[in-house]
Amino acid sequence: MGTRDQDQDDVAEPARPPLTTEQAREVTAGLREAMDDVRRSVAVLAARVRDAHAARVWLPLGHSSWESYCDAEFGISRAQAYRLLDVARALAAIHDAVTASPAASLMRDTDPESAAALDYGISQRSLIAVSGRSGDVAELITRRLATLAHSGLQALDEPTVRAVVRQAVRDVRTAPTPPPADPPADPALAELRRVVDDLAAHTHQLGELMLEVAPAYLADTAAADVLAPLCEEIGENLQSGLAARRYAMSGDRRALYGTVL
Repeated sequence: MGTRDQDQDDVAEPARPPLTTEQAREVTAGLREAMDDVRRSVAVLAARVRDAHAARVWLPLGHSSWESYCDAEFGISRAQAYRLLDVARALAAIHDAVTASPAASLMRDTDPESAAALDYGISQRSLIAVSGRSGDVAELITRRLATLAHSGLQALDEPTVRAVVRQAVRDVRTAPTPPPADPPADPALAELRRVVDDLAAHTHQLGELMLEVAPAYLADTAAADVLAPLCEEIGENLQSGLAARRYAMSGDRRALYGTVL
């Protein structure tokens, strides 16, 4: 089967001369523009889906439910109908968190459709994945925007806010679920565990700040150059700041061994 498919592909695609570097760049730019258009279209669609569902648009048209309305009017399945709602709700929570921040006034727009079309660069799959935790995403965005605004180290322009949103979605989507643990029988040990958990939680918040200033794609060496002024400003040891950054990226407390834990 694989050989036949490969042969069919060879027949379907006529031989073409190799592209020059400049032509390859043009094709890539066209693909990027098309992907951006798709994301913007998804955002607009999500906003209209949310409005239609909130208005219970199916009732005046004689449909018994949202899923029957979507099936009859658009020919999409029940699962697709509710995935659209998931995307709409996740985007709404994200946009509300961004526009509610006084620090992100550049992202605010009085035109609802223009606001809905704002491209955060998030895939539909990612939005569906975090739809059940959209409150966590919104809280993380709010906290990180406030932290950046108070630090004064970076202008909160549109690219920066988009980067904050993408990182928050990524972090919530990939955050490991903490294993259940029975509280220790010894009260002193239980209190010690609580102190350690609190310390780790505060260090994770510090790591989130470090990530906003030195994003995850930077290696430790490059991140150290970026973070040194921030750590000096807040009175934090650079190595501890880098460890907190690694902890925020991985969720693994072993990143903190030898620093704060």
